Amino acid sequence: MTVTVRPAHASELAAVGELTVEAYAADGLLMEHDPYEDRLRDAVTRAREAEVYVASLPGRLDEIAGTVTFCPDGSPWCELATPGEGEFRMLAVAPAARRRGVAEALVSVCVERSVALGYPAVVLSSLPEQQSAHRIYERLGFRRTPGLDWSPHPGVELLAFRRDLD
Repeated sequence: MTVTVRPAHASELAAVGELTVEAYAADGLLMEHDPYEDRLRDAVTRAREAEVYVASLPGRLDEIAGTVTFCPDGSPWCELATPGEGEFRMLAVAPAARRRGVAEALVSVCVERSVALGYPAVVLSSLPEQQSAHRIYERLGFRRTPGLDWSPHPGVELLAFRRDLD
């Protein structure tokens, strides 16, 4: 199945934000009244300060099946990347579109952008509970990098993954 990935259009950013919240909530990754929900929903700011991509399934090009935010060097959305590295965040796939290659296609675009920009690596952070995502990352050549694990605030531990590109 061929998944189509392209930059999000401005008219889609509200839907991108809602899909991101929906996907995180479906996975039990948001608490009630979670302040991170506002950040997930704010695809307008992400698109202005990073690169937001959307994916669609064959025959459903007008429906957003998933999204990811790619953070080039210097983006304020970078959390883990060092200068000259790519990073991606907020990978989200609509629950109804899962297990169809959407996440893999979105991650692949982030790797391709990093290569095109000449970066030596691309990194990401993930919650320990996101085991299915970890399997996708590892299948695509990412390796756990425990030395880069970090905590954005007490009670939230993030696991680091890195893929060298050279």
